[in-house]
Amino acid sequence: MEAKKNPKADVGRNSGLYFVIGLAVVMLLTYVAFEWKTYDKANNYDISMNVEDNLDEEVPMTEQLKTPPPPPPPAAPEIIEVVEDEQDVEETVIESTETSQEEEIVEVADVQVEDVEEDVDVPFAVIEDVPIFPGCEGAKDKRACFNEMIQKHVGKNFRYPEISQEMGVQGKVYVNFVIQKDGSIGNVRMRGPDKNLEDEAARIIGKLPKMIPGKQRGRAVRVPFSLPITFKLQ
Repeated sequence: MEAKKNPKADVGRNSGLYFVIGLAVVMLLTYVAFEWKTYDKANNYDISMNVEDNLDEEVPMTEQLKTPPPPPPPAAPEIIEVVEDEQDVEETVIESTETSQEEEIVEVADVQVEDVEEDVDVPFAVIEDVPIFPGCEGAKDKRACFNEMIQKHVGKNFRYPEISQEMGVQGKVYVNFVIQKDGSIGNVRMRGPDKNLEDEAARIIGKLPKMIPGKQRGRAVRVPFSLPITFKLQ
């Protein structure tokens, strides 16, 4: 025997409508929850530094006292000197400074200004007459002979400092010196990687002989010269 079901008793026939209504209600409640705002009744900010609180205090008014200007000094009375008619008044005679034709005109002798020799430094590369190293007097190219003799002098007197060898110090020492107007060596300056190497370079330059000074326009001048000395361990 089959059980008969009443179509009106079907509880699932309106489930889709109920689902839509429930979804709309949930969305409405969610929107209201996000838009809901609350305000605190008490003020939590600090009003201790408000300017209005200090407006009730009375600020004393300062009045600037105006100092009257000092009175002007009294005018000095004018002294009027009365001269009697009979008294002779000396007249001031103003003499002319112009020279008359009768006066003799004295001419000032011409003043001779002596030429003062100035110390001029002329580089070795551009000087007209280079300094002459002893032994280069008869050389045709005295500039090349000078450089050659300088290199020979360095090689002859070269000595590697033992302390620099033990420490493994090597490099170039750049030496600058000036050949003076009397042919002597002066103003020696060194720049290198080690103090011992600089001292050795100064010792080598100190042994340079006196030279015939360089000349520019026939006058002896000072000639600066630069020389690199290489210290290299074998």
